[in-house]
Amino acid sequence: MRLTKLFGKTLREVPAEAETVSHQLLLKSGMIHQVAAGVYSYLPLAWRVLRKIERIIREEMDAAGGQELSMPVLQPFEIWEESGRDLAFGKGLFTLLDRRERKLVLAPTHEELITDLARRNVQSYRDLPRMLYQIQTKFRDEPRPRGGLVRVREFTMKDLYSFDVDEVALDISYQRMLQAYKNVYARCGLDTVVVEADSGAIGGKDSHEFMVIAESGEDEIIYCNGCGWSANVEKATFAKTSLECEQLLSLEEVATPGAKTIEEVARFLGVPKERTLKAVFYSVDGELVFVTIRGDIEVNEVKLKNALKCSDLRLANDEEGQEAGLVAGSASAAGLSGIKVVADDSITLGQNFVVGANKADVHLKNANYPRDFKVDLMIDIAQAVAGYQCIKCGGDLLSTRGIEVGHVFKLGTAFSEKQGALYLDRDGNQKPLVMGCYGIGIGRLLAAAIEQNHDEKGIIWPVPIAPYHVYLCALGGEEGEIVSAAEALYAELKERKFEVLFDDRTESAGVKFNDADLLGMPARIVVSRRTLKSNSAEVKLRSEKDAELVKLGEVANRLAILLQ
Repeated sequence: MRLTKLFGKTLREVPAEAETVSHQLLLKSGMIHQVAAGVYSYLPLAWRVLRKIERIIREEMDAAGGQELSMPVLQPFEIWEESGRDLAFGKGLFTLLDRRERKLVLAPTHEELITDLARRNVQSYRDLPRMLYQIQTKFRDEPRPRGGLVRVREFTMKDLYSFDVDEVALDISYQRMLQAYKNVYARCGLDTVVVEADSGAIGGKDSHEFMVIAESGEDEIIYCNGCGWSANVEKATFAKTSLECEQLLSLEEVATPGAKTIEEVARFLGVPKERTLKAVFYSVDGELVFVTIRGDIEVNEVKLKNALKCSDLRLANDEEGQEAGLVAGSASAAGLSGIKVVADDSITLGQNFVVGANKADVHLKNANYPRDFKVDLMIDIAQAVAGYQCIKCGGDLLSTRGIEVGHVFKLGTAFSEKQGALYLDRDGNQKPLVMGCYGIGIGRLLAAAIEQNHDEKGIIWPVPIAPYHVYLCALGGEEGEIVSAAEALYAELKERKFEVLFDDRTESAGVKFNDADLLGMPARIVVSRRTLKSNSAEVKLRSEKDAELVKLGEVANRLAILLQ
């Protein structure tokens, strides 16, 4: 491809709206164009990258036993009601009405449709196992699209679904997919880590994410250097410390004028934060829920949402708390009635806590569960942070940030039972299909590749997914000898099956070098008056600082070695 013919222009300045490195570089290099918030056009260079990623994915999915198909984006709303996920996705679900006033969904994912296909085509154990996948457009009404291609409202995803006879067979399919995913990322030139994850609105049992470590990542990863355990912060657990055992003391009211936060109350009464119980009010699908947790620990709202199986969870405002008779800054479950109480199990790891007295500026000392208050649901809803102890080995936990580039789930029978996707086993008994779900965001993977492979000058593409292998640059393009040598080299490299972007513009060396670094092709070749004095071209890898002179007749062979 000649640069004079390429559709898309590079920019000299970083666009003001771009926050992440990948967003900045994708816009600056002329690879994407924003159409609306979270909606982008892919220009030719980016589209070539996406096609290469898709080819790698297809090859690995096929090798693992997958069969490709295509399912529609437009789906009847009724099938989402059948699974119950019309509520689980909530406002993230794009819906519309057709001319006959029938409600339709722009699919954010395809579990319902693939389950419907399976129930119509799988009759017995002889039809299993099956792995079916597609690469298809998805739509999710993200409340805050950000980071360019990292969080968008329209995106392309590879989703594969496995169907098995039981959990043992599912585990085989799951492990096969884990390996296939590792192959995909290795072939794309990306370093990834596998972490335990939350299943979110997809549902299911075991769940893992593949993360590209990046400072700009929207996900926090909690990990242990000691044993290697890691998890998304939404899922991460930790070893909660038990406080020194004490004899249970009698409840005692104490005045705490002006002390409302845990820090203020602990300081006023001269007790550590872990000797207090925190009260947090939430609106859960419109109902007020009271949450209590030890004062030194924060609530993990994803865990809480999963525990309550709700579609909408947010902090309650002051008016909602007042209407329920709750006293902000002095509330507790002690003496509370008529409100659902959810507690983290940390409240059982100590005695004689300080809690609110449900009176303004008054607290209670020596509150103990279950003597002094009851809870409706006791479960782990604690947020893991760096410095806590690993639940596996007791080592100190650390934290880093990453970008999710793949997510795999053991769905089990969650969808097949609701939708009646059954098969006959060897004994003639009907059983629900056991399912797995495996997704890769194609555009997000492109963005993550840039986040992991760049410098202050621009992108550094991994060879397997680079738009072109080579940036061929002719300096002094108006001079006949230089033009002839560059054209001959361009023709030879194409003949040798190298993908070449030929900068044939009449621009200065500075402009051409800046664009070469910005666009980030793995190798740069320069033909100039200086190099031709020795019948050579300058060859340089984008990832290296120094260039080398290579005889024109040996450039192709040298490139083959450098790009291997």
